[in-house]
Amino acid sequence: MEGVRLAAVEGLLRELLREEAPARIAALTEELFREARSVPGPPDGASPHAAALAQVEEGAISLWNWAVTKHTGSVVNDEQRAKLRFVACRLVCLCEGSDPPEATIRRQILMSMKTGKGWIDIGKPDLADEFLEIAMSSIEKLYVKLLEGSDGEADIHVHKADVEKNLFKVLSYQAESAVAQGDFQKAVTCVQRCKDMLMKLPKETCYLSILCYNFGVETYELKRYEQSSFWLSQSYDIGKMDMKYSHGKEMQAKVLRLLATAYFEWDCNLYLDRALKAVSLANQEDLHPAGFFLKVKILLKSGASDEDINSAVAEFLHHEMSLDFCLNAAKLLLEHGRESVGFEFLKSVSERFESSPNHGRITLLHIEFLLQSKRELLAKQKVEEIIIGYYTGKQLLPEALNRLHIILWDMAAKHYEAKSYSEALHWYNYSVSFYTPGQIDQNLAKLQRNMASCYLHLKQVDKAKEAVKEAERCDPNSIFTKFSVYKIAVMEKDTNKAVEAVIEMGKLAEKSSQHEDKLRGEENTGTNLLSLAAQIALENEQQVVAIKALEYLAEHLQDCRQLFAALKCLVRLTLSKVMADNEEKKDEDINSMLTYLTLAWNLAVQLRGCPGKMRDFFLLSFKLSQFCPSDKAVLIAQKTCLLMAAAVDLEMGRQPVPPSEQAELLSQALQHLQACKEIWKILKLTGDFAKDPTDTLLLLYEFEARSKLNDPALHNLMESVWEQPQIEVKTLEIIASLAMESPARYPVLCKKALKSALNLHRKQTVIDVEKFSKCLHSLINLSLPTGLTDLDACVLQEAWGYFEDGLSIISSTDAYPEMEILWLMTRAWNTGIFQHTVGKCREAEQWCGLGMRFLSHLGSLKKTYEGHMTGLYSEVLDKLDRAKGFLSKEQE
Repeated sequence: MEGVRLAAVEGLLRELLREEAPARIAALTEELFREARSVPGPPDGASPHAAALAQVEEGAISLWNWAVTKHTGSVVNDEQRAKLRFVACRLVCLCEGSDPPEATIRRQILMSMKTGKGWIDIGKPDLADEFLEIAMSSIEKLYVKLLEGSDGEADIHVHKADVEKNLFKVLSYQAESAVAQGDFQKAVTCVQRCKDMLMKLPKETCYLSILCYNFGVETYELKRYEQSSFWLSQSYDIGKMDMKYSHGKEMQAKVLRLLATAYFEWDCNLYLDRALKAVSLANQEDLHPAGFFLKVKILLKSGASDEDINSAVAEFLHHEMSLDFCLNAAKLLLEHGRESVGFEFLKSVSERFESSPNHGRITLLHIEFLLQSKRELLAKQKVEEIIIGYYTGKQLLPEALNRLHIILWDMAAKHYEAKSYSEALHWYNYSVSFYTPGQIDQNLAKLQRNMASCYLHLKQVDKAKEAVKEAERCDPNSIFTKFSVYKIAVMEKDTNKAVEAVIEMGKLAEKSSQHEDKLRGEENTGTNLLSLAAQIALENEQQVVAIKALEYLAEHLQDCRQLFAALKCLVRLTLSKVMADNEEKKDEDINSMLTYLTLAWNLAVQLRGCPGKMRDFFLLSFKLSQFCPSDKAVLIAQKTCLLMAAAVDLEMGRQPVPPSEQAELLSQALQHLQACKEIWKILKLTGDFAKDPTDTLLLLYEFEARSKLNDPALHNLMESVWEQPQIEVKTLEIIASLAMESPARYPVLCKKALKSALNLHRKQTVIDVEKFSKCLHSLINLSLPTGLTDLDACVLQEAWGYFEDGLSIISSTDAYPEMEILWLMTRAWNTGIFQHTVGKCREAEQWCGLGMRFLSHLGSLKKTYEGHMTGLYSEVLDKLDRAKGFLSKEQE
């Protein structure tokens, strides 16, 4: 078995070494890795297949070198290289033999170490352990072999030093694997052995120190603070062992800062002294802002006194620190409630960076924290200092100025919400101070609009008008500016100007909705403002303005519920206006009503996916039309709206809904139909509607509703139907279908409709055999239930007549559908067999004979059924003859 697996691996290996396509290389790598894992380890003692194994070893070395080349050329990735190394190393181990030469052992050590490290590097340390153990075992073999060939004490020391380099590497890799797998004790043991070897391998000091630091980082990120503090302490201690080969003071300070952070996050109260000691050592090793910042952070968390914190902060001022660092330190102090220390520190920072172009950032931070601590008066003083400086050559950088505007506007908005409009204006005026006269800026326009709102609340209309005029100068095409104009016009009861502003808002809302790149929220701005405009007009009893705002709103609203409410409001306002207006203006109002009617209809048509809302808009359109003159066009619209509403109710009633809800929908449909009938009676007097399908639709809709409601009035409805001289076949077929559609069940009525339809089919000059066959199919299905054997003679006689009708049509045309002929034959035949089963031989012979008559009209399917049916029919006839003979003997 071993030989078979080895041969498979060799075959895959040879194919891989010849392959160039990356996809195929990846597939072969996976297959080779899978096969190599199933190959057992080297046997004890010498292998009997030395020649074969030599060939395997050569292939393994070629694979190793090939993997190195392909990885360098980015043909194989890290994981694929690790798998190929696994295969090569496994095969080399298999070929090792009982007493390998020194070169073979050294190669084995190198390959095993690199294979193990490869697995660690791709995050699979569990696969590394096997190869690191092989490397360790090979190192021991090498040491023994070197001792055997040594020539004295000097040689032994040389060999030992040679071996210890590899041993150090393997131990460090084992430590990496152990940490990755969470085996802290094993990692500690391996690192301690490495540490013990540093006296002989001093050049590895830096490597081992950094390795321990990496372990500290890894365990810190996993919140294993105890382990992290151990590794970081080890890193620092190792870094001090030999300064010649240390990684330098900057790295030592970095290690100590992370160590202090680990103590700080582990338990600041319990390990406060350790954290402070570590960060103090870090600052001694290398002065770095992060070290000072961390020290203050630890002191703040521990609840240290202001005096201790002041002492720590004073250290900052003795060293060169960046402005960003100083600002972050000030924020830290102020965010922890150390205002006296924080503001004093800001004062010192301000003095230090007096000449810096970024000096304004210090003042801004001061202002922000004054406002947070509710010291508005002091904050105002600072703002006024900035304004004075701004006009005396100490201008803020653009970024700082933008930030100041945000602070000022936030404060103004806060006071506006609290209805402190005068105070809000105070903060807005600070912002205005930074704009030059005549400057055009959209933010200035927004600022002036906000100020106008404050003035309006304070009833200072003239000042509000000045602010809005300035906003129009800066941003004349803003819908917000037009809204400000509108508010003033409404307040001054200037109807014409208010309507003009609404019209402008409507146009701008239209442009906004057509802009492809607008966000959804921006699209809603226009409708929100128009809605608010309508509300303001109504609150101020300005109906004309409200109507205009609602008209534009109805054009842009997307939400059906809001649109419905807007239209209803429009109708009420327009009606009240119609009542109040003189005759000249009524025509104008009626035209508006017609516009709303059309809008409601168009919306209904668009809402196919929401049947309930669709019906509501059809009904709204109908109700709107009732306020218009009842001419022919309006009557047609009313009739159509009611028909559509009824159709939607019926469709909703066909869905799986509770019986009570279904009954309500059907009853509503009947109400719409009754109203539609009255309109239709009037409409028919206005012209010729011979081709109009309304009568048929009214009949079918009413029949569906009444049949499903089990309404007694259904009988009277159908009496009128049977009396109609020119009813269409299609109408009768639909009635037949609806009569049996759940919850309706009227088989007698269904049969009558189908019989009438069948008679109409026969009367046609050219019979449509396709439709005739379907109608006949349905009638026979209803008259002759399947599966019943004890059928009444009258039932059989009636059904027989329908089969004869079918035969007469089939005999007169070749166009009758063959599948329908087959179905008729099968039904007739099965009926005969059922009669035969219950001993009714004469009836059986008649129905089976009828089936045989249909058989003769089959085309391609005739051969399929002929033999079987002929045989069975003979049996039926024989049985009938025997029955006749038996009766004759009885009579004798």
